[in-house]
Amino acid sequence: MKNTFGNSVSVTLFGESHGEMTGVVIDGLAPGIAIDTAFIKSQLKKRRPAGKTGTARKEADNFKIISGVFEGKTTGTPVCIIIPNEKANSSDYALNSFIPRPGHADYTANKKYHGFEDYRGGGHFSGRLTAALTAAGAIAISALKDKGIDIGTHIARCAKIDDRKFKDLKADIDKLNSLDFAVLDDKKSELMREAIISAGADGDSVGGILETAVTGLPAGIGEPWFDSVESMISHAMFSVPAVKGIEFGNAFKDINLRGSEFNDSFRMEDGKIKTVTNHNAGINGGITNGMPVTFRLAVKPTPSIFREQKTVDMLEMKDTSLTIHGRHDPAVIHRARVVVDSLTALVLCDILALRYGTDWLGE
Repeated sequence: MKNTFGNSVSVTLFGESHGEMTGVVIDGLAPGIAIDTAFIKSQLKKRRPAGKTGTARKEADNFKIISGVFEGKTTGTPVCIIIPNEKANSSDYALNSFIPRPGHADYTANKKYHGFEDYRGGGHFSGRLTAALTAAGAIAISALKDKGIDIGTHIARCAKIDDRKFKDLKADIDKLNSLDFAVLDDKKSELMREAIISAGADGDSVGGILETAVTGLPAGIGEPWFDSVESMISHAMFSVPAVKGIEFGNAFKDINLRGSEFNDSFRMEDGKIKTVTNHNAGINGGITNGMPVTFRLAVKPTPSIFREQKTVDMLEMKDTSLTIHGRHDPAVIHRARVVVDSLTALVLCDILALRYGTDWLGE
């Protein structure tokens, strides 16, 4: 039973949705990384629900760093961040100990933990734990930005509505990181919001696609085979509760091209080696080539919907139906994008530390 990810820089996640708190321990961070508490707060705000597009459970996310930081900078020892749960309402989940909600981890958690799991609000499987990941990721994002590495994610699709594609990556990433609802086209942003609200009014939910771009990565980081850049990023992304698929670049669409079209030809530009196209999403042989790393994630509709669904009674071992109650999101995609940024940053810190040494990010 493992809740730790990473090699040189590792992240351990703990807590439950309706427990006293959630939290994270980051081990292996270089000493001397500046801690910007205002930035951590702003990142948590992007994850927090707002208006009719999110759940009515609105936590303050009053995080506290209890170790690994002294006089505003990391010390090199484990950084522990805790976030209290202050708005839990456990009575909404009284049936979930034996009647699993479709699309949730209620049944699989019961099988793994033999009925001893905390089922309230999804327990340890809840998206509530992504608040701790967001706080940890904010530290990693700041450290990478100081090295000229930037990360940005937009809602490429939601409820069958498509955002425009990335154009000027620097300008687009800057814009996205200033938005709470990360859509590049303002008109499409409004349409997506309306679609989410409409699904919620119907007691239903919607999903979509997130697209992430990373700029400024040097060529030569990552490993062949099992710890490739794609492998490490993919491993982390599937820990985001709603993610069901990943592609690097536009792999599934571009795969129809011939090799003569798909190959990224090299050229010299301003004394640097670059590629004419970027079908390989900045990665060759599991290792970065210096071009932007891009990937897309399939984010499923929120499984918590206010409609009657078929399920089973695990006590009586018979079919039954369930209508859930409580406070739930009609979509999580807009809240998940900052979690994706955070996990991407944590993975890259790990890969960079393995390549250049554990102190590199703090230099």
